Amino acid sequence: MKKVMVYGNGVSGKGAKKLLEHLGEEVILVDDKTAISSSEALKHLDDTKLFIKSPGIPYTKLVNEAKAKGIKIIDEIELAYNYIVDKNLPVKIIAITGTNGKSTTTAKISDMLNFVGYKATFAGNIGVSLAETILNNPTLDYIALELSSFQLENIENFKPYISMIINMGPDHIERYKSFDEYYDTKFNIQKEQDGNCYFIENIDDVEIEKRKSWIKTNKVTISKFNLADVYVKDGKIFFKDEYITDRENLSLKGIHNLENVLFMIATAKIIGIDNTKIKDFLSVATPLEHRTEEFFNYGKIKFINDSKATNVDSTRFALETNKNCILICGGYDKGVDLKPLAQLIKENNIKETYLIGVIAEKIKTLLLEIGYDEKKIFMLDNLEKTLLFLKEKLDKNIEDVVLLSPATSSYDQFNSFEHRGKVFKELVLKIFG
Repeated sequence: MKKVMVYGNGVSGKGAKKLLEHLGEEVILVDDKTAISSSEALKHLDDTKLFIKSPGIPYTKLVNEAKAKGIKIIDEIELAYNYIVDKNLPVKIIAITGTNGKSTTTAKISDMLNFVGYKATFAGNIGVSLAETILNNPTLDYIALELSSFQLENIENFKPYISMIINMGPDHIERYKSFDEYYDTKFNIQKEQDGNCYFIENIDDVEIEKRKSWIKTNKVTISKFNLADVYVKDGKIFFKDEYITDRENLSLKGIHNLENVLFMIATAKIIGIDNTKIKDFLSVATPLEHRTEEFFNYGKIKFINDSKATNVDSTRFALETNKNCILICGGYDKGVDLKPLAQLIKENNIKETYLIGVIAEKIKTLLLEIGYDEKKIFMLDNLEKTLLFLKEKLDKNIEDVVLLSPATSSYDQFNSFEHRGKVFKELVLKIFG
């Protein structure tokens, strides 16, 4: 009997393996650190009928060889979705992608649905396998599913009830030939949707609007600045002509969170949630960990963990909210243009910039090119050295903000942005606590 090859033993791979074994399939698990190696796996391709590729894994020799042999390649999302359809499970998928804001929107949509009485949870790129979620919870009403562009590369049948792209900005050029290819991949989220589905369209986003003719399902539009189905006017939020809430009543603050809130409201209106319940939820919703998370005060010094900022646009929100702060940034080199980051640091009068990780030198060079004061730049390689230095330098009686907002991925020094944020918080408490 032919087997199924699962490439990658992370969250996605483990979930796929569990689901496949539940279905009685024999699994060949491939992982260069924790299972058989990818070079060894080449010998097993002739015995393989299906290939499950974990999203973080690029198109390596093993993947390309499987493709050349005509083996079907999908990922865990497609596998789990096909299981939902085959078993006729009642759950409806609300699929969320975008460059920034997708984790907050995903988690808070799940919270909102539970708040009003549905059985709901979140899964996907937010750190929980869809396959394992559906195995453990087959009677759910809804799953809010965060999807990265990597998870959308091998979509075939996947058809969510509601899909949305929060926004699109330059990212992951290390994976794609161009930013257009990255944006096009994001749009796979809606490609199988039909007249029984919904797409929530952010009409403020240039790249989304370039591709709006691709949307073939029912649309609900949102806008922070213009008239749309869900819009903001004079500090109040409306759905069409229905008043929902005042912006000042929102517990999630900031322009980036306003965008996320509009998507939550659009989702709620599609599902049919009462306006009063929407308003009540939005007044108590709590921010996500690692996203502009104020977690510690050292005298008058505030520490903010924004480890979730894995690209320049995400860091933009944090800097515009915390002008004149002390910034810690840097990390893995994703190959994107960092000039906008340097400009943001200068424009927001960042008091001092502490650079860590492999892109530190690049950022320093760009800062000096635009006239940022070299005396404000510190190259201390990692978080611990940076925080130890700051402990000696800072006066707890003077108001300050220390902001970790890296503007890139964490993989040079950490396993994930969550790991980076956790380490940052632990070090702050150890050194300043």
